[in-house]
Amino acid sequence: MIWELCKIITKAFLLATWAGGMVQAAQTNDDDVITLPEVIQNARQWAQDNLDTNVVAALPTVDPVFINRFFQDLSARMQGNEVVDVAAVRDTARTLLPLLQSQPETRPYAAWLHAQMDYLDVAEEIRTTAPPPPPVVKTNTPVPATRNPPPQREREIWGRQEAGRPWPAGARAYVQELKPVFASRKVPPELVWVAEVESAFDRQAQSPAGAAGLFQLMPDTARRFGLSQWPRDQRYQAVPSATASANYFKYLYDRFQDWRLVMAAYNAGEGTVGRLLARHKAHDYDRIASYLPAETQMYVPRMEAVLHEREGMRLEGLPAAEP
Repeated sequence: MIWELCKIITKAFLLATWAGGMVQAAQTNDDDVITLPEVIQNARQWAQDNLDTNVVAALPTVDPVFINRFFQDLSARMQGNEVVDVAAVRDTARTLLPLLQSQPETRPYAAWLHAQMDYLDVAEEIRTTAPPPPPVVKTNTPVPATRNPPPQREREIWGRQEAGRPWPAGARAYVQELKPVFASRKVPPELVWVAEVESAFDRQAQSPAGAAGLFQLMPDTARRFGLSQWPRDQRYQAVPSATASANYFKYLYDRFQDWRLVMAAYNAGEGTVGRLLARHKAHDYDRIASYLPAETQMYVPRMEAVLHEREGMRLEGLPAAEP
């Protein structure tokens, strides 16, 4: 019994140490927020106080910067312009995911990574079918990454990816409850399915960048649309987070008047989308798609494919947000 307990604590210690370098905070429940440095310190202190010193000394050493480097690499590739580059981290992500899922302290990050895995699979499909890069030509005009597929092909790829997929485990607990929230904010209730793309309907999901909850709201966005983060972080509460997201969608639609552009702005930021539209004198998503971050180039068609699979609708077919 003692040896089994030691093995359990050793596993928790290793995982917390390994993950400690890459994240800033973990949400364990609605009322209790504990930072990963605290998790690491608590694990170390418990081991020192409760385990034999020989056991503590024998704990294997795992490079604590490995996970930090992985998430930094993933973020850099997602924010870069080449969709095919995202595929390079797929195998590492598959290895890492069950480790993060195995301990309560890191499950919020596992939930977030789980929701990202489709991006890595689609990026791999695109990588294996992408044409070679063209010769470099000096020019003063920005040139999109031509290895990226055109928007229509991405929509086709994502349509196949999502076809026949069952509802996420948490969806049935939230879809009917939250659709009226969106409707009450004068935006299409079908936008509730953004939560499938963002978090697979896991309200505890948290990204290394600090986005959290069903709709993966960043702290500044949450505050901007009226959510409190103390003493309870409302991003983890279904109705408040849905209300803030719906209000944000309404604001973005009022600005861009196009649901594909709204989705792009929700993912990449309204400033990014606005600047690209102005720079390229464009008024629609397809015209600027290849200039957007790789994640956004996949996010918009992914959202459209999920919407079509769940509701039989396309983004361009959604009704306008009401005044």
